Amino acid sequence: MLVAIFQNIINALQWGSFYALIALGYTLVYGVLTLINFAHGDIFMVGAYIAFFVATFFLTTVGVPGWVALALTIPLTMILTSMVGVALERVAYRPLRRKGANRLYVVITALMCGLILQNANLALLGASRKAFPSMITEHVYNVGGVIFTDLKIAVIVTTILSFFALQKIVTKTKVGMAMRAISYDKFAVPLMGVPIDNIIVVTFVLGSGMAGLAGILFAMSYPILDPYMGALIGWKAFIAAVVGGIGDIRGAFLGGFLLGAVEIMVVAFFPSTFRDLIAFTVLLVILAFRPTGLFGVAKTTKI
Repeated sequence: MLVAIFQNIINALQWGSFYALIALGYTLVYGVLTLINFAHGDIFMVGAYIAFFVATFFLTTVGVPGWVALALTIPLTMILTSMVGVALERVAYRPLRRKGANRLYVVITALMCGLILQNANLALLGASRKAFPSMITEHVYNVGGVIFTDLKIAVIVTTILSFFALQKIVTKTKVGMAMRAISYDKFAVPLMGVPIDNIIVVTFVLGSGMAGLAGILFAMSYPILDPYMGALIGWKAFIAAVVGGIGDIRGAFLGGFLLGAVEIMVVAFFPSTFRDLIAFTVLLVILAFRPTGLFGVAKTTKI
């Protein structure tokens, strides 16, 4: 029984890592712009495909060893995925923001951007799934009956390190101070000489970079890619961010791991068809008692 508990904990940490990384992108954009970027799950999908082409190029065309390809693929994937996020901000969100569009129109635009990314992938690459290339040899370890791979541990450790790095950027740097200032009062910040558009671009770079990192880690762990892979996991990561308290980095991080733990535990004790039903019921109960999420704080509006 104890072995099964530890096995499920490791599986929950790995699965929750994907949700946490994607949820961090949701909460960054919402914290600065009060915008729910519903295309974020599809940016995760784009990141996985970018990683596929970059890794294939280095392995087959250049012919470098697998570990070198991995070391080059991770930063390039994050950079290129960030460029996709910035392009969406420049083309779709910035014009609406400058015209003071109703928030409903921005939400609809975000949904359309996600559909455009999905169908553009489908039109350009076809509906057939792609097998992600193997860059490193996985080693399986058995410690007291608990089975795990070095890749699984690497996913968990990378997610934790990414969270601490992002937390430090937001809390200890001038850019992070500007991001927090915009979330507090976006009208007063430009009067202080802060280039608000540049800070928003940095926000999308960080958020989309997290999605790109999640894409490559997910593709390495489950090496089958399809154009709609980001839809469900993106929605779940958004729900995880809301449960944790959207707008709070700690909440998004914890919410991702919480959702991963609930799903893994449900599958461990119930048929897999009950996974989403029970998982979302548990999250709904949490929101019933904590409407603002675990770390969220209710905002008051002055009249």
